[in-house]
Amino acid sequence: MDSLSPEMMARITALGTTVLLAIVTLIVGRFAAGFFRRVIIRTMTRGNVDKSLAKFVGSIVYYMVLIITVVAVLGRFGIETASFVAILGAAGFAVGFALQGSLANFASGVMILLFRPFKVGDFVNAAGVAGSVKEIGIFSTTVATGDNVKIIVPNGTIYGDVIKNYGGYDTRRIDLVMGIGYNSPIDKARDIMTRIIQADDRILKDPAPTIAVSELADSSVNFIVRPWVNSPDYWSVRFDLTEAIKKEFDKNGIDIPYPQQVVHHVGQAAG
Repeated sequence: MDSLSPEMMARITALGTTVLLAIVTLIVGRFAAGFFRRVIIRTMTRGNVDKSLAKFVGSIVYYMVLIITVVAVLGRFGIETASFVAILGAAGFAVGFALQGSLANFASGVMILLFRPFKVGDFVNAAGVAGSVKEIGIFSTTVATGDNVKIIVPNGTIYGDVIKNYGGYDTRRIDLVMGIGYNSPIDKARDIMTRIIQADDRILKDPAPTIAVSELADSSVNFIVRPWVNSPDYWSVRFDLTEAIKKEFDKNGIDIPYPQQVVHHVGQAAG
């Protein structure tokens, strides 16, 4: 068997070197992809970013580094990578156009997880849905209504609308309107409501509650009653306060008027 010519040996050596460098590039690229993914996840987790979002972003970085590595390896073998990158770009555009709704939900999910307008457990009114937040996902948010109906709302709909977070602050103000009859003494009614509010330890002293005559309505003198409470106590205090005021008004002869309609009947004169 004839020995290989120097030219053939040079080609084999060059090919072997290229293959070896390609293998090394793949190994280093995969190691770098894993390293960057771990760094991204660790950094975002330390920044109190949601774990699911951190893992998702880490995976995106991982595969992007792998794609760059593969393109670099193909270039070492003399393969024209410009067309390959163009094909990837066109495919990405086509997929993005087809999934534009899902991508909008994903982008909104990222914004919700980053800026945290609400968290799991908060009672919110978002995209016309009121309830407790059970789960915040990348593409949708799960809400349980007051009667425990499970509703899954797309994140794009939530983030593109007004969000009311009833648990966003530590305290809330209760707004009540209590009406008394025109013949009932205003000062006595005010004293009763003040005494009830002062006796409830759940009602905060600061800010101070407001009790004031707000309106002389058609059939009643209306008071606004506005005490401040800790957010978790809002509904229990609201219900208890309304009941206590009604009972005390009844005991002290304070009239609470209700709408009435007077009908006058005009009879026909006898012929």
